[in-house]
Amino acid sequence: MHPDNGTTQTGQDMVTALRASAPYIHAHHGRTFVIMFGGEAAADPGFADLIYDIALLKSLGVRVVLVHGARPQIDAALATAGVESVLSGGVRVTDSPALTCVKQAVGTLRMDIEALLSTGLASTPMGGARLRVAGGNLVTAKPLGVVNGVDHRHTGEVRRVDVDAIRAHLDRDHIVLLSPVGYSPTGETFNLWAEEVATATAAALQADKLIMLHAGPEMHEHAAHPPAQLSPTEAQALLESGDGLNDEERARLQCAVQACRQGVTRAHLVRFEADGALLRELYSRDGAGTLVAADTYDIIRQATVEDAGGLLNLIAPLEAAGILVPRSREQLELEIDNYSVMVRDGLITACCALIPYPDEQVGELASVAVHADYRKQGRAERLMQAVERRARAMGLARLFVLTTRTPHWFVERGFSTADIADLPLTRQQMYNYQRNSTVLIKTL
Repeated sequence: MHPDNGTTQTGQDMVTALRASAPYIHAHHGRTFVIMFGGEAAADPGFADLIYDIALLKSLGVRVVLVHGARPQIDAALATAGVESVLSGGVRVTDSPALTCVKQAVGTLRMDIEALLSTGLASTPMGGARLRVAGGNLVTAKPLGVVNGVDHRHTGEVRRVDVDAIRAHLDRDHIVLLSPVGYSPTGETFNLWAEEVATATAAALQADKLIMLHAGPEMHEHAAHPPAQLSPTEAQALLESGDGLNDEERARLQCAVQACRQGVTRAHLVRFEADGALLRELYSRDGAGTLVAADTYDIIRQATVEDAGGLLNLIAPLEAAGILVPRSREQLELEIDNYSVMVRDGLITACCALIPYPDEQVGELASVAVHADYRKQGRAERLMQAVERRARAMGLARLFVLTTRTPHWFVERGFSTADIADLPLTRQQMYNYQRNSTVLIKTL
């Protein structure tokens, strides 16, 4: 027996991580996720670990639809067969010899994936999993046809996804595995773009998440302001700006936007090369990739009495440091209607109070605070913008703030230095000369 009875730092870290992931385990149980990865992921040395992580999702109650690509495997098969790889506008032209190579590459890769999902050795993370994989003719395709004068032959696009059959497999506790091929009612086989298969499937199922695994840096690192969350509108703006996106990144980000606009709640873009990134993205508050959310991940709203405890936890360190004036819980609850909060998955990450003086058409900003883990990410500015909109709606013409430590931050956002005499009379009478706070005022 270890002298510490097992309470090592590593063991405690594991306990902490499990406890932190519990809300996400509950939230994701019974949800439908469509997960897409390209052939590049299958060629990566860490691919087996990725498949084991996907199997863990299944064990945690997630309904999983996997869509795999096979681009590098098809390229290799074409080269081995001596068949020229022909692209037109970045899209593969699939003639009959090329289609034979597509079938060979896709079929081989699919069997490799099924083999990994069938692993059951006790010495692997798959021990005891006993997963069942289903597939088949679940995607109906049609020919892409002639584009810019080029006949793409056996290259196709998704015509229909057999939603009922996929749901039936999921209801039987199967993982559904879709390959980048589709079949026509006339019995033809078409080479499809895996990203399109994944997006069309997620939209048809109204999946809770579309997860696209990619190589290279995280998608949001290309944005001017690097939040790990983008709205569909912000993602579209990033696409139109062309900020350093390569063709594959652009295509997958466009798929994420399209999926959200077609009813998928959230689309995640995650690096497959980062070990455990998929699990961190789904089972931690801050994730590991880029989220395109049709809903709002960071919610700004008016505070309620139930938020009092969270607000006290947020502002207590700043009160202890003398940055904010101490407030009791009773005082905070009496003034709760003045507070706006930013919330992420139940955690208050930022707050700001707006205390109105309607007779003077002026309001005071107070208790501007951001959680230590979420600073320097633009939260205070976004929250203040929301509070300014609220002030205008209340008919206020000016805002003022009293600060001892951050006057420059407010000056950079349109505030100007003022005198105590510029404050409302009642606020002048409460001014604490011992704190000697700087007075700043902004005209709305």
